[in-house]
Order: sequence, then C-alpha cells, then structure tokens
Amino acid sequence: MTTIRGSKTLTQQYAVIFAAVSSYWICSIGMVFLNKYLLSSPDLKLDAPLFVTWYQCLVTVVLCFLCSYLSKLFPNYIKFPEMKLDAKLSREVLPLSFIFVGMIAFNNLCLKYVGVSFYYVGRSLTTVFNVACSYVILGQQTSKPAIVCCLVIIGGFLLGVNQEDVAGSLSIIGVVYGVLASLFVALNAIFTKKTLGFVGDSIWRLTMYNNLNALFLFLPLMLFNGELGVIPYFDQITSVYFWSMMSLSGFFGFIMGYVTGWQIQVTSPLTHNISGTAKAAAQTVMAVIIWSEVKLMLWWASNLIVLIGSAAYTYVQQKAMERDFETNRVNRSKSTETEVPLLPVHDRSSSRLTEESKLV
Repeated sequence: MTTIRGSKTLTQQYAVIFAAVSSYWICSIGMVFLNKYLLSSPDLKLDAPLFVTWYQCLVTVVLCFLCSYLSKLFPNYIKFPEMKLDAKLSREVLPLSFIFVGMIAFNNLCLKYVGVSFYYVGRSLTTVFNVACSYVILGQQTSKPAIVCCLVIIGGFLLGVNQEDVAGSLSIIGVVYGVLASLFVALNAIFTKKTLGFVGDSIWRLTMYNNLNALFLFLPLMLFNGELGVIPYFDQITSVYFWSMMSLSGFFGFIMGYVTGWQIQVTSPLTHNISGTAKAAAQTVMAVIIWSEVKLMLWWASNLIVLIGSAAYTYVQQKAMERDFETNRVNRSKSTETEVPLLPVHDRSSSRLTEESKLV
C-alpha cells in the first residue's frame, strides 16, 4: 500500500511539473515571436520597446483585478485570490520589481536588435549568472565540474557572437542587452523564490504587485529613452489592429507572469533557467525555419555547445543534489539509531509502529 500511494503521489508531482514546464514553453515562445513582430515588423515600426512592455504590465494588472472580481461573482467556476492594494506588500515586492523591470526591459531591447534565431545564444549566459548570483547572494558553493560546464556555455556564446559577426548581422548593443537580460533573468528566479512568502505563496498576488510596481518604474525609463515623445506621433496609434496585437501581447504577459512563477515554484530557480535554455533552443530552430535563414555550421555548433553545456550542468547539479540528499538521510538515520536505545523496549515498539503508520 505504501508503494502504491507513494508512486501515485510521485506521478502527480511529475504531472504538475510537466504541465508547468509545457505551459511555460508554449507561452514564452508565443510571446517572443509576438514581441518581435511588435518591435521590428515593417507593418508597425513602433520604436518604443519600453512602452510595449509597460502596456503589457498594464494589461496584466487589469486582468488580475478582473479575474478577482469574476471569482466573487462566479465562485463555483472561477478560483482566483482576492486582490487588494496594500502599500506594505507593494514595498516588500519592490526589490523584485526592480529586477523584473530590468529583466523584461532588456529582454525586449535585445529582441529589438537581434533576430529570434540569435536570441537563444544572446541570452545563453543565464545559467552562468545563476551560479554567480547564487554564490554572491545565497552563499552557495559550486563544484568544479559545474564551473567547467559554465565555461563551455561561455565558449558557445563567444562562438555564436563571432559567427554573427562573420555573417555581418552582429548587433553589439543587442548582445549587451542580451547579457544584461541573462543577468536579470537569473536574479529574477532567485528573488521570486524569496519574495513569494510575503504574498502567502500566491503567484497571482505576486504577479499583480510586480506589474503594478513596474507601471511606475517604467515611466522615468520611458521618459529617459525618449519614448513619451514618440508614441503620440506614431501613425497607427488609432489603429484597432495595433491595439489588438498590443492587447494580445499583454495577455501573454499576464499568462507568462503566472507560468514563470509556477515553474519556479514547482521546480527550482536552476531548473527554471535550464528549462528556459532548452526552450530557446527549440525557439531558434523554429525561427530559422520560419524566416528561411541560412546559417553556417559553426553557427549551429555554437547553439549545440551552449545546449550541451547547459545539459551537462543540469546533470552535474542533479547528481550533487542526490548526494546531498543521501548524506542527509544517512545522518538522520544515525541520529535516530542513537536516540532509540534511550527508550524502553515497549516504547521502541510503539514508536516504530507509529512511524510505519505515517508511511501508509
């Protein structure tokens, strides 16, 4: 009975993880292609990447309050946490919001200047930054094999940059934005895990406060970037099609806020970053096929090197976690054996039965 129930629970856990990762892949790939269309399509030509991101945040906040309201009207059909404006909670989430703004701003700026196919390599340093940030912020040590894997990823990144330069399509500013995006993605994963407790582990509340703070944080950035003077003169500012596409991107942003937090919550910041890297690899192949791009073998090799380095890093970290788990289990077992002789014989028997009943 214990085995059956245990396996069922494990199956349910894997099902939840698969659902979270799959949802993240579908929403993330869809949003990348849609944002690329909004930022560099000849049909729109809107030179305001921060405004696009700001509008996505606005749609997310509106949808959070709308879903909260609908859940009160139809409690049997819609389950959504109640949304209230709390200045204290907003301040608690603010550190994450700064990182969140940097992450999505640099993401979109990178996407504006580089193609979707190179976006994978341009953003491939997330794992490397995750190791560095985990050491600096959390004090977590990294093994030598894991560091070697990170060096492999860096090598693939540099080769990819070189091949873009050879092809004459390298954007230095795009690469810089990609590196900064990688840094903020790593920071976002770590701080999301730390900040969830302030909002009662509610991903939706965290999403709402994050995007609400971002609405105010983006305004000075848009002013500094000159976008507030560009938007009123945009020739499609009254176009229904333009606002439909913008709203659709906002909806994707709303869903992404949830599936990203969901994936981090059911896995870990490391797994989230590895999942993002693998997703980007599939995204690259799709972009090359869709736009009929011709790439050199070394260009493909750079993508493959990054993927291999990321996969090897995942394997190394997984083995390290298994060793830590086994060590902790042995230590707990030794501690239990030390305490058992202190109990009378009948107490040891009843204690053992009690512990076995917990496993059923």
